[in-house]
Amino acid sequence: MMNIARLVFNPLQENTYILWDATKECVIVDPGNFSAREDRMLESFVEERGLRPVLLAATHGHFDHTMGAAFVVGRYGIPFACSAKDRFLIDNAAASAGIFGVKTGDIPAPDLDLDTMRDIRFGQTTLDIIPTPGHTPGHVSLHEPQQGILLTGDTLFRESIGRTDLPGGDYSWIMRSILERLLPLGDGTKVYPGHGEETDLGHESLYNPFVTEVLNNEINYKG
Repeated sequence: MMNIARLVFNPLQENTYILWDATKECVIVDPGNFSAREDRMLESFVEERGLRPVLLAATHGHFDHTMGAAFVVGRYGIPFACSAKDRFLIDNAAASAGIFGVKTGDIPAPDLDLDTMRDIRFGQTTLDIIPTPGHTPGHVSLHEPQQGILLTGDTLFRESIGRTDLPGGDYSWIMRSILERLLPLGDGTKVYPGHGEETDLGHESLYNPFVTEVLNNEINYKG
């Protein structure tokens, strides 16, 4: 059985997730830790539970989801995985953060390209990698099918979706990702988004205005 915990970090209130199972191996997803205090919060969580990090993964390359990568990689000596399509976002993280009034240090280049991987494995757990472009070109979601757990990054939020007006964003693609790749996973699938509270796909199919507009009116979201 996989366990999941959420830590809320940085001025943009980003959700960083820690996933682990009975083996105590763990994966850290979307490291948003911003300060020495937040670094310590993450480190303490890992230490108190006796976890052993084996991989750092980012659903996409935006700075608020990767600004803690240098600390995590340096502290645990683990590889950093992100889509190569989002490398330009990591390379320009400092400038992007400055627009939001946030200072961030250098973010390390990813060691692994999620575009070339079908899944992430740790301990007794397998996470399926689902490409969900739209918020960014290389955005992915992570799905644990046995328990119906889905990490959607900034593709799908509770009753909302990710922005598509930033560099590399595309509204038609984010809607295609949600409708064709996420909703078919089933109403009972629990959604853990990159910001805000948890939800499930059944709730979003009924109450997410972006989704219901398409489903109810058959808008051509493919562009």
